[in-house]
Amino acid sequence: MSAPAKSSFLRTVKAVAWSFVGIRKRSGFEDDLAKISPLHVIAVGLVAVLLIVLGLVVFVNWVVAK
Repeated sequence: MSAPAKSSFLRTVKAVAWSFVGIRKRSGFEDDLAKISPLHVIAVGLVAVLLIVLGLVVFVNWVVAK
């Protein structure tokens, strides 16, 4: 019996990005479920949301300033 593969930062970022888009193959979802820590997903998800919100604030301020 082999040990489960360690989760990588890139794999977690890709899983969070796919969840934001909302499309994912079932096999990919099950693979991520087995290999990614929920704590890592939450952390990457919160950082991603923060970056999106900050990006929108900067974009709106840039558009309004013109």
